[in-house]
Amino acid sequence: MRRALSHLRLSYAQKLSLVAAVPLILAVAAIAVLVAIQSRALAEREIQALETQLIEAKKRELRNYVTQARNGFYFIYGSAAPNDQQAKDQVAQILSAMIYGDEGFFFVYDYDGNNLVSPRQTEMINNNHLALTDSRGTHVVANLIDIARQGDGYLTHLWPKPSNGREAEMITYVTSFPSWRWAVGTGVFIDDVLTSVAEARADVETRVQRTFYYISGITLAALLMVFGSGMALNIRERRLADAKLKKLTQRVFDAQEEERSRVARELHDGISQILVGVRYALDSARRRLDKGSGDATAPLTQGIENLGTAIAEVRRISRDLRPGALDDLGLGPALKALVEDFADRTGIETDFQTFVFRNRLDQDAKIALYRIAQEALTNIERHAAATTVSVDLRGHKRGATLRISDNGVGLDRSLSRRSTGIGLRNMQERVEQLDGTLRILSGAGNQGGTVIEATVPLTHLLPPESSTPGKERVRA
Repeated sequence: MRRALSHLRLSYAQKLSLVAAVPLILAVAAIAVLVAIQSRALAEREIQALETQLIEAKKRELRNYVTQARNGFYFIYGSAAPNDQQAKDQVAQILSAMIYGDEGFFFVYDYDGNNLVSPRQTEMINNNHLALTDSRGTHVVANLIDIARQGDGYLTHLWPKPSNGREAEMITYVTSFPSWRWAVGTGVFIDDVLTSVAEARADVETRVQRTFYYISGITLAALLMVFGSGMALNIRERRLADAKLKKLTQRVFDAQEEERSRVARELHDGISQILVGVRYALDSARRRLDKGSGDATAPLTQGIENLGTAIAEVRRISRDLRPGALDDLGLGPALKALVEDFADRTGIETDFQTFVFRNRLDQDAKIALYRIAQEALTNIERHAAATTVSVDLRGHKRGATLRISDNGVGLDRSLSRRSTGIGLRNMQERVEQLDGTLRILSGAGNQGGTVIEATVPLTHLLPPESSTPGKERVRA
């Protein structure tokens, strides 16, 4: 099996086709199953509605039977005394003669459960059936008497059919003759209703299956269309991705060249000129010493000062390239040093707040947030014309957020929407590499100011240390 799989090497196009086809097939199968389930559920509701409608018709029919029967002998019952046995016998005789259809008849039970009238099952007459139950355990006679005591009502139960003696589903309507303590009623077997419901269910199932076949054909055609469209789209997206990759690679090269140019420019304009000054100071001191014509202390002192300035400049460039505090102390102290240097260099009032992170952020997150802060402060220094800057770094339940705001002139809205500046693009790409978000809010115009907010997710925070972080506030 492994040997066969090793020989089965799919091309990129075949893998792309497989990736596109499998989710579509699964989705179409899920839709087809869902449609079938919903169709069957709808059909079942329709069948239940039909069954309810047929049974309600049977109940109305039973109520009409009992009402007509009661009207036929009410002149006897209405004028008879509670203990008028002759009137009772006369009414019982009338009810015994009221048989209809092949199975229909009227029955009478007294409240004690004794059968008084049962024309189609005469063996039950004059016997007590209060404990009688059907095969499902329903106390038929007891329930009928309870319903009659409450006035009237219906009971669904099993009852032996007079024609064959086998139990069948039956609906019975019973009413009360309270002065005689009689429960009088009649029932109807609902075999025809069950048969109609079964036929309707079979018909609906056939229609559901036919609809399922139609849906299968339509979805198969749609699958082929989507598959073809998806292949064309994937090929197009692949070409676009290749173009974007080339563009991104070029941007990386451009960024590297720009950084090299910046370092070279700082070395030439800063350190190189300072070192030239040191050389001239040393040459001046040497000439004075050779001629013995003056004190060499002043040029030597100037040379030492220039050399100290060069050393500080080298440290600054080194810190900008890779601050040691970022690795040794963490992001909080590194940002603090960056903000203090910014305030000293520009004279802008700067407020820095943070919950001390120490080294809780992973290396990628620390570098990204530091570079974002560095880029933002550089933009503020060059373009914002701001007088105050606020830098805030803190953790929360969603991760960590760096927020940098100023009261400067703000960004051009069209520029901020397109993010055409290389600095803004660099910020965005750094955050996207961490699966984070970058928000740039600018109040260009009357409100002024810019807010840059970078958030990295919780996955880039390391487990907390044993010590409780404190709150640090620095105002420069």
